[in-house]
Amino acid sequence: MIHISTAMWRRLGLGFVVVWFAVGGVFHFVATEAFVSIMPPYAPWPEFWVLFTGVCEIGGAIGVLMPRFRSLAGWALIALTICVTPANLEMALHPERYPAIGATVLWLRMAFQPVLIWIIWWSTRPSP
Repeated sequence: MIHISTAMWRRLGLGFVVVWFAVGGVFHFVATEAFVSIMPPYAPWPEFWVLFTGVCEIGGAIGVLMPRFRSLAGWALIALTICVTPANLEMALHPERYPAIGATVLWLRMAFQPVLIWIIWWSTRPSP
């Protein structure tokens, strides 16, 4: 059996967080209209928020790469993940608008939110 150290798990977690948010942030600019379309109807200025959260995702990913800012960036990404949950919930509640994705995937993404938050926290917390 292969033993993976806690330090290695943490590095894998950090890598996952960086890729998740860097790629996601870039897509906020590449597919802006798609992201605008998932904004809850009650949210004002949807394009602004899509671009703003894209900047935050990319900035958070960069911050996680810098040990000095890692913990702060982790908390910022946790807050961001919580803040975008209404858009993800909007999608899950209206899967008919997203037939290419499907209800199952949308609800699995909702279930993944707390797991993602835990991965961010665990991998970016200060070393003991």
